[in-house]
Amino acid sequence: MADAIVGEKCGKVVIRNVGLMLSGDIDHPILDADTVVVVDGLITAVGKEVDCDIADAKTVVDARRTCLCPGLIDSHVHPVFGDWTPRQSQLGWIESTMHGGVTTMISAGEVHLPGRPKDIVGLKALAITAQRAFDNFRPGGVKVLAGAPVIEKGMVESDFRELAESGVRLLGEVGLGSVKAGEEAATMVAWARKYGIQSTIHTGGPSIPGSGLIDKDVVLEADADIIGHINGGHTALPERDVCELCERSTRAIEIVHNGNERVAIAAARTALELKCPHRVILGTDGPAGSGVQPLGILRMIALLSGLGGIPAEMAFCFATGNTAKIRQLNSGLIEVGRDADFVFMDRAQHTAGRTLLESVALGDIPGVGMVMIDGLVRCGRSRNTPPSTEIPVAATAH
Repeated sequence: MADAIVGEKCGKVVIRNVGLMLSGDIDHPILDADTVVVVDGLITAVGKEVDCDIADAKTVVDARRTCLCPGLIDSHVHPVFGDWTPRQSQLGWIESTMHGGVTTMISAGEVHLPGRPKDIVGLKALAITAQRAFDNFRPGGVKVLAGAPVIEKGMVESDFRELAESGVRLLGEVGLGSVKAGEEAATMVAWARKYGIQSTIHTGGPSIPGSGLIDKDVVLEADADIIGHINGGHTALPERDVCELCERSTRAIEIVHNGNERVAIAAARTALELKCPHRVILGTDGPAGSGVQPLGILRMIALLSGLGGIPAEMAFCFATGNTAKIRQLNSGLIEVGRDADFVFMDRAQHTAGRTLLESVALGDIPGVGMVMIDGLVRCGRSRNTPPSTEIPVAATAH
């Protein structure tokens, strides 16, 4: 397993000759810039090369007129330990997903652990262990925000305080444990929010043994921060209920790869009609019964643009800046002070689209030419995407 050294510094990095710079900001998705300067993992300048200090760089990346985009964020994954998933008995799934442009993953619960403890002491211990382990281990360099306990009956306010004091910042999907009633869930979600723990609720039919139907009324009453897989994971609520959730709730609208694609498009379109596209975020909900999806986030972007008619540059924001803002991350946007997590992309070879954005709007995924995390190159041309027409070139000073 590829292990990144946590805290490794990149020094000064200059990225120049960018052909298209996607900001991640849904209000201004395309930047009029061709150069980014990074120092020790943080962006220090964004603009035209003539206006940036590009001297004395340790690494210079010639983007070769390709697209620079914030690293993609998968808002909904189910890790367990290391870069292994018992769900599909597969090794290396996180590092492989990095080849799909994903630089950050957020756990919705370590639910696939064989023998997952459901007693209160055990579930807290698992969450704290997962949080600690992934804080120290980055498969392929990917930042995995883990340690998301699935709440169970009998938990009290002090349990949430203890979790927060131990470093846990997430709840696993509400509804995957014994707490399924809206009123009971709302009490625990409020406790979690009080101590700075963000919550996600399961939406739709059951996905694994022990889970159950969570309908729109439960979702609204529980009032979790994230309406998890609003398009079902896998089975969606009726489309009218999903649209009602978008309208009546003010919480994040999470659309996932492992859900109903028709409802995914309906939810995204409804958010646009309601003039709240900033609430839409993307995840894979993998690993799951349908497997591991290294290109799941790119495929969702292409789906929403190609079939949903959503501008490609906006769809990329769903998987970058929107998620970063809702999840309170320092990544996801190309602006000064943000983490230098990037994916370099170009139109796939032989796509019908004349540009990257046009090709995505036609339903084709782009080719990934390079991924950087904290300013460090983590992969060159992706082994998983179709080959990009052009790839960037990195040169390191000696």
